[in-house]
Amino acid sequence: MSAPLQLGPALLQYTSLTEDGLAEAVRRHEESGKRLTDLLLDLELVPEGELLGVLAGLYGMPIRESLEATEVDAELAMQVPISFAKHHGLLPVRRDGERIEVAISDPLLTDPLDDLRLIYPDAECQPVLVARRSIINCINQIFDQASSATDVAHRIADEDLDDIASELIHEPEDLLDSSEDSAPIVRLVNSLLQQAVKERASDIHIEPQEKELVVRFRTDDIMREPIRPLPRRLQSAIVSRIKIMGKLDIAERRLPQDGRIVLKIAGRDYDVRLSTLPTQYGERCVLRLLPRTQELLSIAKIGLDQRHQDLLRRIIRRSNGIVLVTGPTGSGKTTTLYAALSDINEPGKNIITVEDPVEIRLEGIGQVEVKPSIGLSFAAGLRSILRQDPNVILVGEIRDLETAEIAIQASLTGHLVFSTIHTNDAAGAITRLIDMGVEPFLISSSLAASIAQRLVRVVCKLCREPHEPTDEELREIGMARAELAGRTLYRARGCGECSNSGYRGRIAIFEVLIIDDRIRKMITKGIDSKTIQDAGVTGGMVTMRMFGRQQVLEGVTTIAEVLRQTEDAAVSALQDEPLTQPGA
Repeated sequence: MSAPLQLGPALLQYTSLTEDGLAEAVRRHEESGKRLTDLLLDLELVPEGELLGVLAGLYGMPIRESLEATEVDAELAMQVPISFAKHHGLLPVRRDGERIEVAISDPLLTDPLDDLRLIYPDAECQPVLVARRSIINCINQIFDQASSATDVAHRIADEDLDDIASELIHEPEDLLDSSEDSAPIVRLVNSLLQQAVKERASDIHIEPQEKELVVRFRTDDIMREPIRPLPRRLQSAIVSRIKIMGKLDIAERRLPQDGRIVLKIAGRDYDVRLSTLPTQYGERCVLRLLPRTQELLSIAKIGLDQRHQDLLRRIIRRSNGIVLVTGPTGSGKTTTLYAALSDINEPGKNIITVEDPVEIRLEGIGQVEVKPSIGLSFAAGLRSILRQDPNVILVGEIRDLETAEIAIQASLTGHLVFSTIHTNDAAGAITRLIDMGVEPFLISSSLAASIAQRLVRVVCKLCREPHEPTDEELREIGMARAELAGRTLYRARGCGECSNSGYRGRIAIFEVLIIDDRIRKMITKGIDSKTIQDAGVTGGMVTMRMFGRQQVLEGVTTIAEVLRQTEDAAVSALQDEPLTQPGA
């Protein structure tokens, strides 16, 4: 009996595959012609590790439990076209004389191994079984590291770019699959996007100056120039390429335009928000990269400790009321709100959002994007949502009195409403609503909680160094020296891994103000926000600076970073203005 005919019985004997599962996979194999091994994995009928073990035994092949990009000879691997490697799930790993070790995921694929002889004519390719996922991850990492935007820009600097606009082509399925034969500007824009993803940048700024074109990335809230300034003559071609990707009008250069690009980079999906703005030296372009991922959409993963997780879960399971999340632009408010929605998202609840724009897509909820140009504002969208029989409503932002009043009325008629507002601290949300013209008694009867947050940078673990804080630093962050007993505080230094910033990644710090009966009476009486904030602390509220202080004690971030991000909240807390209505 041949090895292929032995595969089914062997899988049934040595893996968790059932006879019904095998029959279903065989049926689909006969209908589609797709490889049986791929179908078994796609249908999740057998774990990949178990499948590889059986294949290794049947075909007498060695097996690797794992494969890391650092183990692969990148120069050797890159002689194979990336599309060929990804399609067949194979990757040359290393060369030893005339022998080349090739990682493969399916021993039945003999033709692609034969094709490698055309690339390595003087070598013998010896296959080793590796999980397909590991191979694809290595391929993405190796080809991603192959060239930076600086390298691409340098290579095309001398190319003729006069007719570049006519060379623009459609985007490949994955930017890493783009060919070196692509138009120079296509390669340059692709490499900028790839480098931004690799460096965890949230925004790409393309800024024309008088004599050059400056490219800057925003990483962990800090702007930096990842590549040398580009020749000024590339500006028009780069912006035209980006406009084509975002389906904008490349002929319109006098007016701002907004668009959206859907990309796949290194196997990961991204939404890219695109904005162009005409300036003195040409169109300025900003791209915001938003990964399409659900990994942070969990209350347990947004940075809250267990006490605050339990508190937030109690708040969002109310049947009515308003929950506001406050903070500046880019402080993670939308992520927090969607983590809350994800936690309560179930078939028994009708959840609808109205946003500008829709930044995160979540299965199971209705999402509406405002379009002011046709009259679909937050207020108009919110009115329509109320006729859709919702249980939970998310309003992207409360910007005006009309939206605020509709949201409050919705909460008073049995809906749970989530929204954001721009204030420095949790109590400041109350002041902001009153400044808009909302009656204090309506706020006190509808507001359930106000959550303020900031994102602080995480100190790089590879280069951080111990730090003995001064008395002034301890006083400013509100920490007693006795709290340092047995703990090590750190400060940022900088290394190659963190781009010499001293920080790598960000976490959120929070303060959660629960609107209880005591706070409601204070709001109705027009008590100032500083007093309300103090009352919240007396009742057990942890301020953002207090939350950040704990992160400092745990070695996650630094005193300087917490002070930098909470300075505005501290200044706001010192202000003592009565909560009076406009014109009162």
